[in-house]
Amino acid sequence: MELDLTGPLRDDAYMILSGLVTPRPIALTTTVDPEGCVNAAPFSFFNVLGDSPPIVGLCPGDRSPGIPKDTARNIRLTHEFVVNLVDEALAEKMNFCAASLPPGENELLHAGLTPLPSTSVRPPRIAESPASLECRSHSIIEIGDNRLIIGEVLRVHVRDDLFDPETWHIKPGRYQPIGRMQAPHWYCRTTDLFEMKRPR
Repeated sequence: MELDLTGPLRDDAYMILSGLVTPRPIALTTTVDPEGCVNAAPFSFFNVLGDSPPIVGLCPGDRSPGIPKDTARNIRLTHEFVVNLVDEALAEKMNFCAASLPPGENELLHAGLTPLPSTSVRPPRIAESPASLECRSHSIIEIGDNRLIIGEVLRVHVRDDLFDPETWHIKPGRYQPIGRMQAPHWYCRTTDLFEMKRPR
């Protein structure tokens, strides 16, 4: 089957692509508005994009046509955000943060999550997250209705039991992130791992 996304199926691109390009990591993103109100929202149109400098990409959509979600608006105004990664233990509370709360209402309180001070940015990180990436926005690229925020990672906070300080590796089997699968409600676990060494 061939699907032409330049024609009548253009409006179905989200359902098609988000179901095929899986699993996707989840960025439970914390921001603050200029008045200091905290916002937390999960996004699966997210990934690490490079390491020199270390950058991530995040694509928050609009709340309604032409009205950016709080995350996008806050990053445009303050240039700072924290990506809190999501594991199985955090999954349910991450999902609470996806609720459509009124602007200015703190999703962390709604979900029962604990804010911790960040080191280099104003938005808090989340204590329950296995790892948090403090970011400063590098650029915002708008392509049609898409908004790609590229952020430089300034600091990484990782739970002690996940990280091997001798090898700089995340310990296999200790970190159990979840992945986003098909819309609207599907996720996956990442506990069934296998190793495949790269050929020389």
